[in-house]
Amino acid sequence: MRLRTAINQYISFRQSLGTCFRTNSERLNAFVRAVGPSVNLPDVKPESVSKYLIGKASTVTTTWHEKYYALRGFYRYVISRGYTEISPLPVVVPKRPQALIPYVYKIKELRVLFNAFFIYQKNKSNLDPFMARTLLILLYGAGLRIQEAISLTLADVDLNQACIIIRETKFRKTRLVPLGEQLMQILLKYVIHRQQNKYPSSPESLFFTGRNGKAIRRKSFEAAFRRICNKAGIHRTDGANYQPRLHDLRHTFAVHRITAWYKAGADVQRLLPVLSVYLGHAYLSATSTYLTMTPALLQEAGRRFEQYAYKETSHE
Repeated sequence: MRLRTAINQYISFRQSLGTCFRTNSERLNAFVRAVGPSVNLPDVKPESVSKYLIGKASTVTTTWHEKYYALRGFYRYVISRGYTEISPLPVVVPKRPQALIPYVYKIKELRVLFNAFFIYQKNKSNLDPFMARTLLILLYGAGLRIQEAISLTLADVDLNQACIIIRETKFRKTRLVPLGEQLMQILLKYVIHRQQNKYPSSPESLFFTGRNGKAIRRKSFEAAFRRICNKAGIHRTDGANYQPRLHDLRHTFAVHRITAWYKAGADVQRLLPVLSVYLGHAYLSATSTYLTMTPALLQEAGRRFEQYAYKETSHE
C-alpha cells in the first residue's frame, strides 16, 4: 500500500469518529509531501522521518513533538491493520521543550493595542484600521480564536439578539456566544463603518474583510499584530524567548473573567464549566490551560482563603 493511500484512509477513519483532525491531517499530508507521495508504506526510512520531524529547526522544538505524535497515531493504526510490520519512528523521544506560557495583557496594554492600528497602519496595508481594531476588541471581548473571528459572516452576527454564531469550529461544534452591551456598541459602529465603505453586504459575506473586500489571511493579520506590538513597546520581560501573541488575547479574556468572578465573590468552581462552554472547549480540562495564576488571581485566591480560614478559626 502506498503511503498516500494509507494516510488518506487513516484521516477518514479519525474523522469518522467525530474529531475534526484538521491540524494532524495537515501534518500527515506534509509528511507525504516530504517523503514522496509514490513511496510504498514499508519503504519509508527512519532517515526520512527524522528529516521531516526536525524540519528547518536546528534543535528539537515543540513542533517536533507535535509531528511525532501525529505520526505515532498513524503508525499504530497501519501496524494494527497489517499494512506494515515496523514503525520508522525514532525509538528514543527527546525531552519536550518547556511549555509555552501564555501572556496575559495588562488593561493599559490592551488600550494601546486597540488604538495602535489607527496610528501605525493608516494607508500602509490592505487592513482597514477600523476593521482591525474591531477585530482585536472582539478577540478579547468574546474570547474567540482568530480563525473563528475571521470566518464570521454577516448572518453569523446577530446584533438584534446580542450574540454571534461560531460554526463548525475547532472541534466541529457550533456555539452561540452572547455579547455584552459595550462590545455590542462597538460592533454596531463597525457595521455602520462597513456600510459607509460599501463592503459586501449579502448575508454570506464575511463580517471582517480587507480593504479589497476579500477574506483576511490569518498569517497576514498575525504579522501585522506582531509589528504593532513591537512599535507599541509591548513585549515580555519574563525571559521567555517568544513574544505576546494574538492568541493570548483569548487567554487574557479567560484570566480576566476568572479574576472578576473572584473579586465579585462568585462560586468560581461552579462557573468554570460555563466558561468552558463559552470558549468552545471539548473538555473542561482544556479550560485549565487558560487559568495561569497571575498575581491578580493569586491575590484574589489568597484573599478568599484568608476569609475561609478566618471563618473556620472563629468557629473554634
